[in-house]
Amino acid sequence: MPDIVEGFSGPRGWGEGLKLLGLRGIGLEIDTAACRTAVAAGHLTIQTDVAAYPTAPFKGRSRKQIWSPPCQAWSRAGKRGGLQDQPLVHQAVEDLAHGSDTRSTLKAACRDERSILAAEPMRWLHDLRPEWVCLEEVPDVLPLWRQYAVYLRGWGYSVWTGVLNAADYGVPQARRRAILIASRIRRATAPDPTHTEHPGDTLFGDGLPRWITMAEALGWGYTQRPAPTVTGGGTATGGAEPFGNATRQAMRAAMNNPDHWAWRQPSRTISGTVGHVGGKQSGGHLGLEPEEGAVLQTFPAGHPFYGTKGQRSLQIGNAVPPLLAAHIIAVPEGLTVPVPATRAAA
Repeated sequence: MPDIVEGFSGPRGWGEGLKLLGLRGIGLEIDTAACRTAVAAGHLTIQTDVAAYPTAPFKGRSRKQIWSPPCQAWSRAGKRGGLQDQPLVHQAVEDLAHGSDTRSTLKAACRDERSILAAEPMRWLHDLRPEWVCLEEVPDVLPLWRQYAVYLRGWGYSVWTGVLNAADYGVPQARRRAILIASRIRRATAPDPTHTEHPGDTLFGDGLPRWITMAEALGWGYTQRPAPTVTGGGTATGGAEPFGNATRQAMRAAMNNPDHWAWRQPSRTISGTVGHVGGKQSGGHLGLEPEEGAVLQTFPAGHPFYGTKGQRSLQIGNAVPPLLAAHIIAVPEGLTVPVPATRAAA
């Protein structure tokens, strides 16, 4: 059994990041479509409710942990019940850190029952005390990660917490995430950026390459290149046109217009919604096919996403970009992330 356990592992964004580093983990995930995706991509996966799964089978085996609790309760795109439930989640973390499991009682008091899942990693950390752990969530969860850091430091870990932008690590997407990195054997720091929004800034002596733009990542060209077909429904060809001619024409214009923002900037945060993958940029909605969203998330070409179109979109939108994951994991592992082949040849 791999010594890295991935909780709430989804379609294995973290797993693909591990693969880039020559590592392997075992995932715990409840969603059937995401489990099918993970297994088809060659990742060991246990389909289970992580919150109900015992830690005992991993005693002495799980030396390293990765956690990305569901973000729906905390995301600005949703009702944000997690923010209202935050005191209850903090209480759950405190109790678990002292060996007391009050999750059921606190969950019943939450406005959104998913909120309490952000406390779940503490149960595993308290019971197993791994060599290192990486946590990821939307930026509003950073205060919770700082609470985790207090207990981890008390247990002898070096800890770093902060917000990272995926675009700074070669991901063609401005995706900001709250991160915690903790290690017993190495100093925890933020991973060094590989890209920058302002490539002319050489204040520290090393000029980094610019952010990778959305158009560059998707391979858009100026002429004779049609816009991707934007369809709804559960198949690649069926369903109505939910975005209409205006959006389709705007996408075509974007592909052929080097002055459009997509030629100068990464995509905004990719979020999964029924029937497509999209984001917000300058007030305009991006009607992308799931496969295009996967590219902007840095999943490898041909990663086999299973389920209806809506399920595939949700998997992609909720995943950690594999390239960002690799840079985060490389810190506690003491490794260097290989330069992606497409970038090395550029």
